[in-house]
Amino acid sequence: MINKTIEYIAALFLVVAASLTYAAPPPANDAAKKPPQPAAHGPTLESSIEAAQAAIEACLDKGGQSSGVSVVDSAGVLKVLLASDGASERGVLSSTNKAITALHFKAATSELFAKIGTDKELAAKIAANPNFNARPGGVLIKNGDEIIGAIGVGGAKTDEECALAGIDKFEARQK
Repeated sequence: MINKTIEYIAALFLVVAASLTYAAPPPANDAAKKPPQPAAHGPTLESSIEAAQAAIEACLDKGGQSSGVSVVDSAGVLKVLLASDGASERGVLSSTNKAITALHFKAATSELFAKIGTDKELAAKIAANPNFNARPGGVLIKNGDEIIGAIGVGGAKTDEECALAGIDKFEARQK
């Protein structure tokens, strides 16, 4: 009797466990009904690469400074990450963080850096997110008045100047 009860409980447990882990696949035609997610508005891959290369070249031209350069689209998705030979890990990581920060706050990080000394609320928002970096080097990419992404440079003493060289390359390509 005890063995039968144990067998019954074990069988019941297996049925319950199986029903909790099994999920029926969606019908095949459901995928056809849903349109694909639109890509975020942003610079093309080609123009992102060119802007990043121009920023790296600008840093190298300014005393051989190694740097990392990141370009993100309007959703903050990383489109391009380039690092010159000799770039530090910190510089490469900060390039992405600067681009994301500029995009999130819709302002160049140099502007944010100047404001955080007097704007405690802004300083707290930036400090609260480890992915934000308000040091100069993050600049918005615009198409007219529309923000379509951002470029960030890290690891050089002239990060913002290098980022602006990338912006100049992007704008020249738009003409």
